[in-house]
Amino acid sequence: MAESDGRRIGVAVDFSECSRKALNWAIDNVVRDGDYLLLITVAHDMHYEDGEMQLWETVGSPLIPLSEFSEAAVMKKYGVKPDAETLDIANTAARQKSITVVMKIYWGDPREKICEAAEHIPLSSLVIGNRGLGGLKRMIMGSVSNHVVNNVACPITVVKAHH
Repeated sequence: MAESDGRRIGVAVDFSECSRKALNWAIDNVVRDGDYLLLITVAHDMHYEDGEMQLWETVGSPLIPLSEFSEAAVMKKYGVKPDAETLDIANTAARQKSITVVMKIYWGDPREKICEAAEHIPLSSLVIGNRGLGGLKRMIMGSVSNHVVNNVACPITVVKAHH
């Protein structure tokens, strides 16, 4: 993916309402013809079925084309369950704009893995949702978006779940 091939716009997705809002916002406001739209998701658990998976745990999955991550069997292999609405948003964007939509799956702590994705892919910009946790919950759980904003070099847009 050379720079002349278009920008690499990452959207962190966890298949929640909040991440769908961030994905829609990115498509409406950031993504333009010729861009790569990378859906970055972090799966919680890893099933060691073969040596390949151990490799992926460190570097993440290969880039998975939209046509493949729309197939339940392919996603089952990676232990990820995209919701129908997120898939619909991605498929519609791919049809309406001249963009390439791919997914990259990581396993582990979302705060660390989203930062790794931004650095290693590398991303031109990143859009991430914010669930709007209250102060105490955020202090205990740690805000993923807050961590990413403070640790990633590329431009980041945080889309708030609640206005």
